[in-house]
Amino acid sequence: MEYRLLGGSGFSVPALTLGTGTFGGGNDFFKAWGSTQVDEAKRLVDICLDAGLTMFDTADAYSGGLAEEILGKAIQGRRSKVLISGKSTFKTGTGPNDLGSSRHHLIDACNASLKRLGTDYIDLWQMHGFDAMTPVEETLRTLDDLVRAGKIRYVGCSNYSGWHLMKALATADRYGWPRYVAHQLYYSLVGREYEWELMPLALDQKVGAVVWSPLAGGLLSGKVSRSKPEAAKDTRYGQIGTLGPEPPRDQLYAIVDVLEAIGKETNRSVSQVALNWVLQRPSIATVVIGARTEKQLRENLAAADFKLTAEQVKRLDEVSKRPLVYPYWHQRRTSLDRNPPPVI
Repeated sequence: MEYRLLGGSGFSVPALTLGTGTFGGGNDFFKAWGSTQVDEAKRLVDICLDAGLTMFDTADAYSGGLAEEILGKAIQGRRSKVLISGKSTFKTGTGPNDLGSSRHHLIDACNASLKRLGTDYIDLWQMHGFDAMTPVEETLRTLDDLVRAGKIRYVGCSNYSGWHLMKALATADRYGWPRYVAHQLYYSLVGREYEWELMPLALDQKVGAVVWSPLAGGLLSGKVSRSKPEAAKDTRYGQIGTLGPEPPRDQLYAIVDVLEAIGKETNRSVSQVALNWVLQRPSIATVVIGARTEKQLRENLAAADFKLTAEQVKRLDEVSKRPLVYPYWHQRRTSLDRNPPPVI
């Protein structure tokens, strides 16, 4: 397994991370992801460690904290061999302070996550979403306190816009607080908006991308294609669809056509080719994969065992292009010589 530095830090993470949204199945939404229990989770962790995948991504909002509990039991006795990527911000209770990035909520949320995980520190802790009600200074000062207390080691964010992230970075620099070294975000062949502003920002400010839903919630898993327009009802996509907007069906089918063609050329599956494309993009530190079964996990792990050629990447780039929104289309037309696109 390839290891990559996380943003501008000296912290190395595996190119693939296992997401634990499939652990627990605490409600109908998460049951569509999976209902992995402790014994199954231990087996998945075993397979990951054998393959060199040592980072596991979770969140306090996953199945009401059950995913953290199961992960904690699955890694019991081998904490020093694994890296934990956690998240908090989303609602975890019925009280008015049981959400957000306030000092009140973050301290309680961090302590609760540590207890559920059965550990005294989290390697990477990310704000799961932007909280417009809490001053950035309050959030970052609290994270600084938690880092100084040894409860978290690196900080990041998730689902931020460009100005959210840049304001946080500038504020951290002003006061000497820990910078966000990671941004966990949605990115795939059918969701390339990350490239417009957040990717250039990441490259300029050295923020590593932690990619969630690189297969667009199963849309790029090979289960949907020109010959199979409807996914099976027992699949995640068949039950809840993708979390992001879907491209027009004609473009989706065209993308899958190319994925299938390259899959035949490389003797790889559609999902492996789609994951490998994401792994090769600029600024990507690690890609979060999910798996409900050992078979799915082994297939996804194999996505890091090869490398698409430049010609194959170009074909996927071309077929998945999306119309730019303002001001990016204007910049592309008028200032390309001064603002070259960062994508390869």
